[in-house]
Amino acid sequence: MNAKHIEADVLVVGSGAAGMMAAKAAADGGAKVVLVDKSLIGRGGATILAQMTVAVALGEAEADNPDIHFEDTMKGSRDMADPVIVRTIVDRGPEVIREVEGYGVKWARTPDGKHAQVVAPGHSRQRCVYVDILNTGGATSAGLRKAIWKHPRIERLKNVMITKLVVENGTVQGAVGFGIERYEPFTVAAGAVILATGGLTEVYARNSASANMTGDGFLLAAEAGAELRDMEMVQFFPIAHLHPPLVGIDPIMWDPFRYKLGGRLLNGNHEEFMDRYNKEQSGVYTAARDQTSYAIFQEVEAGRGTPHGGAYLDFRMVEEARLKEAFGPVIKILADQGVDLTRDLVEVAPMAHFTMGGIRVNSDMETRVPGLYACGELIYGMHGANRLSGNAITEALVTGRIAAETAVQANRGRGDAELVRSALAAEVTRLEAFWHPRSVEQDEASMLACKRELQQLMWEDAGPLRTEASLERALDRLTELGERVRGVALAPQRSFALSLAEKLELSGMIQLSESIVRGGLVRRETRGAHVRLDYADAYETAVTTVFALAESGEWSVREQPLAEAIEDSKGDEAAWQQ
Repeated sequence: MNAKHIEADVLVVGSGAAGMMAAKAAADGGAKVVLVDKSLIGRGGATILAQMTVAVALGEAEADNPDIHFEDTMKGSRDMADPVIVRTIVDRGPEVIREVEGYGVKWARTPDGKHAQVVAPGHSRQRCVYVDILNTGGATSAGLRKAIWKHPRIERLKNVMITKLVVENGTVQGAVGFGIERYEPFTVAAGAVILATGGLTEVYARNSASANMTGDGFLLAAEAGAELRDMEMVQFFPIAHLHPPLVGIDPIMWDPFRYKLGGRLLNGNHEEFMDRYNKEQSGVYTAARDQTSYAIFQEVEAGRGTPHGGAYLDFRMVEEARLKEAFGPVIKILADQGVDLTRDLVEVAPMAHFTMGGIRVNSDMETRVPGLYACGELIYGMHGANRLSGNAITEALVTGRIAAETAVQANRGRGDAELVRSALAAEVTRLEAFWHPRSVEQDEASMLACKRELQQLMWEDAGPLRTEASLERALDRLTELGERVRGVALAPQRSFALSLAEKLELSGMIQLSESIVRGGLVRRETRGAHVRLDYADAYETAVTTVFALAESGEWSVREQPLAEAIEDSKGDEAAWQQ
């Protein structure tokens, strides 16, 4: 087959908000940029699905500053965020919000021309800006797409899957992969690679992710020698839609309306219950996401859940005129499907929503592999054991910009093109083995069916409520599923090689699921989103779990006191910069 060879100063993998921001900033800095996505550019990932708010300390609604935002985020993280990363992001949040406004992202304004800002749970100020109550992420993505679309120094490659980073003497030289549409192998020689592929919540049966959020970047980084942290920390969005079945709505759409209208949460006995867990007052939405998820699951566990295993969300006390004003066209979508919020309750329950652990970076978004950077949901440090609402898009925009600035300043050149070309042969051989494994146990098994099996086992045994027994069972089931998937033979496809992409994705998802499970086994405490039913108390001293991936594909996991890890990071940061 004919391979395509490209040279660039900066390769950006992933085109959500973090990736597009990185591509724009690097190109503006004079770099030739290649922006690659296994889906459509700017159409996948989490950003485009985000409906609600973006937390930045503009101080226009009330007195606020990055110091207060920092304190709120650290407190919300259950003492597990890295203060260096949090400080970096909150300090530059106001700057990037104003920057993307220049790209056409029209943040809502008050009648006197100030940015409209609202309070979100965990934030002590009216801090969160928005475009409109259901389109913040979509508008942000649209603005960034417009900003990069005709940039003369950005080459965009859609439907291209990066499968391996090329590393020589510990330094990144570029990457190899293939085009899905025509199964065309290709290489990119680049002295700087920025990973921006998003999270891995697609490994769970109930999740709010787009289908391409399969954790590719975590595995690419770990295989290249980067360190991962706290992979067991997965946030579960507390009030995702459960019942009745609805078409045409995002399952997490209820949150902004609960912000605005104060919708009540009721258990199966039609009793309010949040006051028992967080002293939350009726009609006032103050509990953070980990607290609300925990409360709902405890009610279900105690036999006080709703018929489908969640809680009721109740807007019946809100006047019809206010409902119509707040919900806008959504009211008609609901009414057409038989839901009248003036008289009907809906059932909600937690859903996997965000990866809070990830790739360890320093304040310049450098990994410990020279030339390799990471940004957005891929990185560790901002959220700890609980992400505050509104902090995700801020993190994506700020870290994407910083990664690009660092990469451009480093000026590492375009990588060793001959080295990257030679690495392609070995990678093509590896990919061909995915078509025809040596030991064929079954033929043309459905990758979708195997994926559904993975998602279900992760939800059942490594989901919001965990025990040693359930996690050990998950490991056994993952091992068996992994062996079965490896043995599947695929019919070679020279056009639209979707089955190869699906098998690669699924193999990576199984490997990353194991990191979640092994981290959950090591962390014998309940803290934030990580609930161990057999270890109900939190450690007296916060720890971080440290992951490394051996060449054999085995994970090593150890705990390290967080304070010690932060001190180590300071020394490492200086070494990385050298």
